[in-house]
Amino acid sequence: MKTPNTVYHKATVTRKRRNQLNKHKSIIIWFTGLSGSGKSTLAHSVEEELYKLGCRTFVLDGDNVRHGLSSNLTFSDNDRKENIRRIGEVAKLMMEAGIITITAFISPFREDRDLVRRLLAQKDFIEVYCNAGLDVCELRDVKGLYKRARSGEIKNYTGIDSPYEEPVDPELVVNTGNQSLEESVDKVIQYLKDIGVVKNL
Repeated sequence: MKTPNTVYHKATVTRKRRNQLNKHKSIIIWFTGLSGSGKSTLAHSVEEELYKLGCRTFVLDGDNVRHGLSSNLTFSDNDRKENIRRIGEVAKLMMEAGIITITAFISPFREDRDLVRRLLAQKDFIEVYCNAGLDVCELRDVKGLYKRARSGEIKNYTGIDSPYEEPVDPELVVNTGNQSLEESVDKVIQYLKDIGVVKNL
């Protein structure tokens, strides 16, 4: 809850100055898709390529965040919304710090993803839909979570008894269900070059 006693403090070192120092723009790349669609693998592989290009980056990964920032949240619809709200605010702060901030969350509800988008200026939020069918994701399910969800052992599991709302107009769609990881990474990196986030080297 906001209180009247809190005010924004304006720093002299701005995002613009940090971007000039870094020689790249800071943005948020928001990977979304079903569990098993390849979000985390793609996010970390994209980060590796950006690192090689000299970019300052960080990946906020779903499982990792659940160990700390959102360790008190369940997987109910309301707690999932709160989880995404927290991530959006953290990602915004990291972007202001000059970092290309990459997130890898199922983030199943359009309303929640749109809420994060509205926190930001235009073109600061790049929604990347990792498009892989449920059948493919279930085949990749090394943790056996889909199987447990289908048996009723896990409740509110996205794609089984909780919906996943596909992005309507994402900035980028990557067909992680049939493309190789290398092809998917190349597509994301080329997009970032095309919009001027990083330079063509």
